[in-house]
Amino acid sequence: MAGTQTRRQAAMAAAAERQQAQNENGNAHVASGDDGVAEVEGEKENIFIFLPNLIGYLRIVLAIVSLYYMPLHPRTCSGLYSISCLLDALDGYAARYFEQSTKFGAVLDMVTDRCSTSCLLVFLSSAFPRWIIVFQLLISLDLASHYVHIYATLAMGGSDTSHKSVDASRSWLLNLYYTNRNVLFAFCALNELFFIALYLLSFSSPMLSPGLLQTVPKTAAAEIHSGGQVNSSLLRQIFTNPYSAGALEMARANKMDSFWPWVLCIISSPVMAMKQFINVVQLVKASKWLAEGDIKDRRAKGLPRKKKTA
Repeated sequence: MAGTQTRRQAAMAAAAERQQAQNENGNAHVASGDDGVAEVEGEKENIFIFLPNLIGYLRIVLAIVSLYYMPLHPRTCSGLYSISCLLDALDGYAARYFEQSTKFGAVLDMVTDRCSTSCLLVFLSSAFPRWIIVFQLLISLDLASHYVHIYATLAMGGSDTSHKSVDASRSWLLNLYYTNRNVLFAFCALNELFFIALYLLSFSSPMLSPGLLQTVPKTAAAEIHSGGQVNSSLLRQIFTNPYSAGALEMARANKMDSFWPWVLCIISSPVMAMKQFINVVQLVKASKWLAEGDIKDRRAKGLPRKKKTA
């Protein structure tokens, strides 16, 4: 009887050790290296070739190709850029479905989003030079808001805390924005749609850019086709707006109908404005969170020190 109890105790102890090992190391993780490759139950898995990350690489390629077509081919550029944005939802679904959510993937996704939007806004700055300060402020707000939010999450919440884990007590708006996938997708998609529509309008709307849409005089066009020497006076006839770039001006030959770009722009504009408001809220809340941490650190160090009185 005593021998049976001893064996049972030994078996229970062994089971407890196995459970503790799983809790400490995870169900599958055994060893990992500095190259992003981990050995899992005798097999190696490479974080960099996870399906969500492969989709992320494809998004980058599509975005770069869309930038190549951006100055001259609005339809091709818009199609490629839109596909790159839509794949943003697919990589998140793949990460959850295949249990391949990683910190590298989250960073790749956010960096791709920020860079793609910034590149499009840079182009819009050249297409609408009178509004360049607005686009500069939008780029700055987008980058600053997300950077401060990420830094505050890591510094205050810990390295294992996702930037999407926003407590409702801190901000119900950010909690709704990040925890509801439908809300997040709608805001991101319509925000990008507004800038895409504005990009298309730069090729189609004389109301927004009348100087850039002027027709090249027939005499100037004939001189170009005949192989005549292009002098400074001819260039001034072609590029009538001093703020325009040559490639952007020549692209006006590829004009488009402005009806649908206007429709898309009007529909998406309220969501775009709300998205910028969310960026402001995110920046303010993250800054306050960091300030709270600074106060705690200063109190722990005994700061501010009381000055000695004479």
